[in-house]
Amino acid sequence: MVFFFTPRGHGPGPDDWLLYMGVDKYENEDLIKYSLPTDVWFHVDALSSAHVYLRLPEGKSMGDIPKDTLEDACQLVKANSIVGNKQNNLAIVYTPASNLRKSSDMAVGQVGFHSDALVKKAHVARRLNEIVNRLNKTQVEKFPDLAAEKMAWEKEQTGKRKAESTAQRRTEKEEKDEQKRQQDMLDYKHIMREESMVTAGELREKYETAEDYEDDFM
Repeated sequence: MVFFFTPRGHGPGPDDWLLYMGVDKYENEDLIKYSLPTDVWFHVDALSSAHVYLRLPEGKSMGDIPKDTLEDACQLVKANSIVGNKQNNLAIVYTPASNLRKSSDMAVGQVGFHSDALVKKAHVARRLNEIVNRLNKTQVEKFPDLAAEKMAWEKEQTGKRKAESTAQRRTEKEEKDEQKRQQDMLDYKHIMREESMVTAGELREKYETAEDYEDDFM
């Protein structure tokens, strides 16, 4: 079972700035495995807590998270830490889900990072009940097929990359054809240079009638 929450900044789209977390540390294993690479993972620094994820809208990155949405995520993860919920001045770490590292020797729910440089910290001075209560009112319990959802997302991304590649090749071909057309026009102008051209007056001097010109041309 996965809990979904609607933070501030949530828009009309079904996946616009959407918060979610697992019911326990065992389900966290599935979230680590099947979260989307573009999701952002939140955790109380150096303390046990829920793994909270923020699903970003299409085309957004971690740096685009609105201040209010970030505060909601931090308050939610603090509220779901047994020890952290009672403490003030907590640090919350967050990083793209693609930066999470899981090895076989790690305990259930434990993760590391591929790059510490991609890990950010946010400061939470104290629990804000108005935020936590509002988020809890939006809580929805679902039983999603996480593996199928990730597979569908990856298939969609592959399709988009193929479409972009096809469009790029088409643009490159059109540009190449236009360059050739321009070059052909320059070559044609070179062939039709002034010294090779005959004026109408010169034709009249050389030929008495049009029939004479046609006989000569043939």
